[in-house]
Formats: sequence, C-alpha cells, structure tokens
Amino acid sequence: MEHFSMMALWGQLVVGLINGSFYALLSLGLAIIFGLLKVANFAHGALFMLGAFSALLMHRYLGVNYWFALVLAPLVVAAFGVVFERLALRRLYHLHHLYGMLLTFGLALVVQGVVLDRFGASGASYPPPDLLRGGLDLGFMFVPVYRLWVIVAAIVVCACTWIVIEKTKLGAYLRAATENPELLKTFSVNVPLLLTATYAAGVGLAALAGVMAAPIYQVSPMMGADIIIVVFAVVVVGGMGSISGAIFTGFGLGLLEGVAKVVYPEAANSVIFAMMALVLLFRPAGLFGKET
Repeated sequence: MEHFSMMALWGQLVVGLINGSFYALLSLGLAIIFGLLKVANFAHGALFMLGAFSALLMHRYLGVNYWFALVLAPLVVAAFGVVFERLALRRLYHLHHLYGMLLTFGLALVVQGVVLDRFGASGASYPPPDLLRGGLDLGFMFVPVYRLWVIVAAIVVCACTWIVIEKTKLGAYLRAATENPELLKTFSVNVPLLLTATYAAGVGLAALAGVMAAPIYQVSPMMGADIIIVVFAVVVVGGMGSISGAIFTGFGLGLLEGVAKVVYPEAANSVIFAMMALVLLFRPAGLFGKET
C-alpha cells in the first residue's frame, strides 16, 4: 500500500508540474501587465483561449503546423492586444485601477461571447506534433512526451522573460516607464510605445500558453474562464506584479495541488485558494511582493 501511495505521489507531482507550467506562464503575463501598467488584466483567460483557437483555426484552414503556431498565434493575439491597448486601455491609465479591471473584464466577456456564438460550446481537439507523440516510461508512471515538453518549454520561457525584465536595459526602461515616466521621456524614450509593448508581451505569453495547452485540454470558448480564477489566486500568493513570485508560485502551487490529490483529494480543488487566504491574512503583499 505504501509503495502504491509513493507511486501515486510521484505521478501526481508530475501532473502538478504540468499544471504549474500553465499557472506560471499565465501568472507571469498577469504580473508583467500589473507590475508595469498597474492593470489587473481580467481578459487574460479569454486571450489564453484566443491563443488556443488561433492555433486550431490556423491548423484547420491554413495548414499551419504546431511549431509555426507557437510563433504566429501569440503574434496575432499580441497584435489584438496592441489595438485594444491603444484604442481603449490607454485612456484609463490616469484613473483608478478599478476602471482598467472593469474594462478588461468586459473585453473577456465580449471575446468569449463572440467565440461561443461562432463555434459553439463543444470543445475541439488539437493534435500534438509528430515529433512529440508517444510517451516515456519513468518507472512510476507513463508520461506523454508532449507533457514533458510543456514543462521544459515553460521553464525556458519563464527564465528568459525574467532575464529580459530584470537583467537587461530594456527591462530597466520598462520598470522606469511606470515608476517615473516623465524622467524617462527626458532621455528620448517613447514611453507610450513601451507601455503598449508591455501589454502586447503579457497577452502574447497568455496566447503562447494557450497554444501549448491546446493538445492537452479541449479547445473551447470557456477554457480560459476555467483556469483564470486559479491563476489570479497564484498571482495574489506570489505578489501582484512580482515576476519571480509569479514563476515560483505558479510551479510551486501546481506541485502543492498534486500532493493534495494524493494526501487529501477532497481538498485538491481548493488548496490553492486556502493558501491564498493564509497569505492575505499574514502577508497581504504576497510571498514575493513588496510591502507598500
């Protein structure tokens, strides 16, 4: 019995790491947008779904394979984000954060409604690439190669994003654009363009996660709504706007969820929210956030 429990634990840890990969990618995009634009992007789940649908439609009607979709779908959704930021979101930066939250929430409802009306509520499958088909026997479980690819790819993307924001000149400009935009303008830096690029990068990460999720989950209009609630909890635990907090908390809470499925399955769906409640009680700024 003990051997079976350990086998189940290791198996759920792998599953938790896969889920944590999506939590980390989505919360990273949210953290970038909130940390630099101070906007709680409630449209993030809808844009995650839009990334998956973009890949699916490209595959169906244009014959675009998975590898090209990994690049093209995030670019398409990022372009949509640029239009939205320039036409609507930019007008609210000087207002209270609540206005940005309500606007992005409205965008989420519109995007979900349009996709639901056009394609219906039933999900569609998206085939994984031939290169990543099959599985790998880890001894304690049989894992599809595609799911292992998702873990590795998510870690690489998160690490590269952290390096760009925290260790490069561009990242310094992005941080300065929100902390002291007037000073940055004196150095002939196009601050509005930086803010637009920031929003595009954040929603592009959501779309990238959507493309990676398409071969695992059913591509459906509500797939973003199902995951975004959990992702917001992850962001709160890590600290709103904290890049490193989004990454570590995303993977960490995914693993915690996996452990809960073995130790106490009834609590598996609520353990992340319980953690969020504890963090809000004892450290409201989040585990990696800065007290203000």
